[in-house]
Amino acid sequence: MRKMKYMLASMMLVSSLAACSGNSETSSEPSEGKASKDEKVTLRMAWWGSQPRHDYTLEIIEMYEEKNPNVKIEPEYASWDDYWTKLAPQAASNELPDIIQMDLSYITQYGNNNTLADLEPFLGKEIDTKDLSQDILDGGKVGDKYYGLNAGVNALAYQYDPELLKKIGMDKVPETWTWEDYEEMGNKAAKAGLFIENGPGTAPDVSFNYYLRTLGKRLYSEDGTTLGYEDDKLFIDFFKRYADMVKGKEIQSPDASAQVKGLEDDPVVKQQSIGLIQWSNQFIGIQQAANRPLEMVGLPGPDAEKGLFLKPSMLWSVAESSKNKAEAAKFIDFMTNDIEANKLMLGDRGVPGSPKVQEALLPLLTPEQKQVFNYVAWAGENSTVYNGPDPIGAGEVINLLKNLADQIAFEKLTPKEAAKQFRQQAESILAQNKK
Repeated sequence: MRKMKYMLASMMLVSSLAACSGNSETSSEPSEGKASKDEKVTLRMAWWGSQPRHDYTLEIIEMYEEKNPNVKIEPEYASWDDYWTKLAPQAASNELPDIIQMDLSYITQYGNNNTLADLEPFLGKEIDTKDLSQDILDGGKVGDKYYGLNAGVNALAYQYDPELLKKIGMDKVPETWTWEDYEEMGNKAAKAGLFIENGPGTAPDVSFNYYLRTLGKRLYSEDGTTLGYEDDKLFIDFFKRYADMVKGKEIQSPDASAQVKGLEDDPVVKQQSIGLIQWSNQFIGIQQAANRPLEMVGLPGPDAEKGLFLKPSMLWSVAESSKNKAEAAKFIDFMTNDIEANKLMLGDRGVPGSPKVQEALLPLLTPEQKQVFNYVAWAGENSTVYNGPDPIGAGEVINLLKNLADQIAFEKLTPKEAAKQFRQQAESILAQNKK
């Protein structure tokens, strides 16, 4: 983390600125996965995202194919939910795509299930790492294996509409705001017929983990076999605030949030909510959809710097079943280090890990993109170390927590009842990680 902070600070960003894959037509051995220059290679590549991400990624693929005419890349892309629904059976049948956009919530599960390749043999070779810090490289490390390469750096932020904020008598959200300030803002918002955000119900693991970190705890234990906190009062306090604010119409209810199918439906875009909590690389999308100035600030405290951390926004992985691992690694290098490819991405997948790429992008950034780079630089100086990838079973735990958060909001469960159920069921899931 210290290296990452130094890298971001030294760049002075704040001054100028969120399995049988590989349908190979070659006879290369799976253990090598490297084709000769003239051999034809077909790679499958999968990612999730919005339409703008799909569009520029297809452009990047075309750019790569022009530079490497022996390589054909078949795209497979989807929305977040559909992506994982599709990926799971592919993994089970050993048919994962060669190149996989991977998330921290799943990398341990997929890696430890022997469906992802260890990238270490390609680091410093097919994947140029000389401009990448050890913090960047370790973002996709599980145990002693490198199952993914950091696609970009992210940090949580409260992203808000300053004009709507003025309607409740405030000019800006201060960096030093607290949960009490948050509740007061919510009360004022409700009186003005607005929400303060869509609440932790949409991603309760993210916001609850942040809250736990501010108190020196974490969602998962270090070995991933239990929850990372012992006192259920922490759960009760956090989700009681959520339930009270939903009841007071300060936070959007989960059934209303479920109706949001795209950015155009987001309550911030529709000027129904002052802001929302999400990752920094998502700021550009919400800004473009809103088509008006938005701002970013850290999350409420006290001890906000303990809760905030820099994390890989996502990672690039290679399927263990790929017949062309080295060729897949070369494309990951292209996404990581090629200046022209990154000019198309412009930080959408997170602030690039390479200082050279960052420097090349600075003159091209829109004011909104500079906001993201600036915020990540600020977060790097006002955060603590990242806890590492989620353990196996995290996806199940997250779904469980989402369901319980919804039941709390609908007053079907009290926070105390939900806390008990969460501990019992989550620890039953995590206990399977015990050796």
